[in-house]
Amino acid sequence: MKKYIPLALRIIVAIILIQTLRFKFSAHPDSVYIFEKVGLEPYGRIGIGILELISGILLLIPKTVWIGATLTIGIIGGAIMMHLTLLGIDVNNDNGLLFTTAVVTFILSTAILYMYKKDIPFLKLL
Repeated sequence: MKKYIPLALRIIVAIILIQTLRFKFSAHPDSVYIFEKVGLEPYGRIGIGILELISGILLLIPKTVWIGATLTIGIIGGAIMMHLTLLGIDVNNDNGLLFTTAVVTFILSTAILYMYKKDIPFLKLL
């Protein structure tokens, strides 16, 4: 069981990250609206999409889980801050779904990073 929970969390976060890519890469109107509102359209939308793709892949590779989790925490932390400062919790009448998904992803990524802390090379030096 100890082995399967971390794997399940990694898969869940990777799915969340990767399933949002179709909106970013296809220039879905909601995605364009969000990135225009924060002043990052179109380069930020594409760039963050690429970073999310990289994070999702890194989470699925056992040796790079800690890198994927760290990158995800950074990306999603930025998304949460944008919601709290510029976008608001409810974006385009989604009843806070995007914000809630970001918070859940952030929490799960933090848990994953904690579970894989022994794999972080520079922490072994301490």
